[in-house]
Amino acid sequence: MSADRRQTYQHPPRPEWVTRINAEGPVLGTGVVPLDSGSLLDTARANTGLTDFGDADPDDHWRQHFEVLISAIEKEADLNLLGRLLTRSDLLVYLQNRLQVTDWYKRHPEIEAEVITQPVFIVGLPRSGTTILHEVLAQDEQFRYVKKWEALFPCPPPQEASYHSDPRIRRGHELITIQDRISPEWKSMHDVGGELPVECIEFTTSSFLSEMFTASFQIPSYQQYLQGADITETYRWHKRMLRLLQWRFRRPHWLFKGCNHEPYLPQLLKVYPDAKIILTHRDPIKAVASVVSVQGTIFGFRTDDPFSRNSYDNWLRMDSVAAMLEQRIAWIEDGTLPRGQFANIRFADFSARPLEALRTLYRDLGLILSGESELRMQRYLARKPRGVFGVHSYATGDDSAERPLFRKYQSYFQVPNE
Repeated sequence: MSADRRQTYQHPPRPEWVTRINAEGPVLGTGVVPLDSGSLLDTARANTGLTDFGDADPDDHWRQHFEVLISAIEKEADLNLLGRLLTRSDLLVYLQNRLQVTDWYKRHPEIEAEVITQPVFIVGLPRSGTTILHEVLAQDEQFRYVKKWEALFPCPPPQEASYHSDPRIRRGHELITIQDRISPEWKSMHDVGGELPVECIEFTTSSFLSEMFTASFQIPSYQQYLQGADITETYRWHKRMLRLLQWRFRRPHWLFKGCNHEPYLPQLLKVYPDAKIILTHRDPIKAVASVVSVQGTIFGFRTDDPFSRNSYDNWLRMDSVAAMLEQRIAWIEDGTLPRGQFANIRFADFSARPLEALRTLYRDLGLILSGESELRMQRYLARKPRGVFGVHSYATGDDSAERPLFRKYQSYFQVPNE
């Protein structure tokens, strides 16, 4: 299934300025933008004036993860010149964050005492409505969520008084919207901005054990490494970031979203045993068909051959996706997902009757939806009609051979075909 869709994927024409920059790559050579560990580590130290990456923690194997990652990128990712520039910029941000986060904890050990209470995680397939649900729930002021600017630049930890005027907002917005300028079609697929909420993988990058990297590069050796690693370590870094971010600005609950939690719910609950999980549901064939074009665009930010390695199969192959969704059922049945700590929301219901779906969601999670919060949500939805950023078009093709794979999942959660 997915192999056929990847083989027929056609990357849209690039803006002229992107084509011209990348054309000079073979002339300049890869050495003009070094991605070796020595250069990256030395530059991060020089840029911050700090030297401690947190190597004293025996349970944190970040340096091994980092070396595996940069080796895979160099050998497998087929980066063009602009891709190398973006990648070096990103890796330096992640390394510098690691240095700064370590420094803040050393100077303020009281941050370790911060408690994360009943965080709420939205979990579902890519393109199953997780982003819009996250943005709508973020209108409820009982939730604190991570914005792009603070995911990129968490230090110094944000303060409530300057949270909406921090100069890092503009800096983060300019940096993240480079993607829109490289691939203008991206804006019709996924809205990005300095003040928008982000997925969890976008602030676990400094652990260097994250699906953020397999979602950004065609790097099958790192994907294999990731699948054999204990992701509990990533969730410990996730929690470390939250303690820092809420130290000077907190709300009763954190609100998160990420499809990449799907395979790792036991590890998530190990680190956050009182977490509340929102499971989104959408016709999986529709969702995965959309993911192929989205991932082609994401990989295409950095390479001229987006599906060169057939990597990221766990999200692009129908049999792999079906197995993940059936694992979700098994975790419900065996109690890994405890009753009372999860709720379901169908994309079709949320699209047709959003406020009714939201009221049911709050009831099932044991949360209070105030009238004021509901009004803010209603206003947000009214300001953001479907298709306001353009139409993301994609074809599902003949799904007759694939539909039986999802019969159990669709029956269990009553998910309609689209």
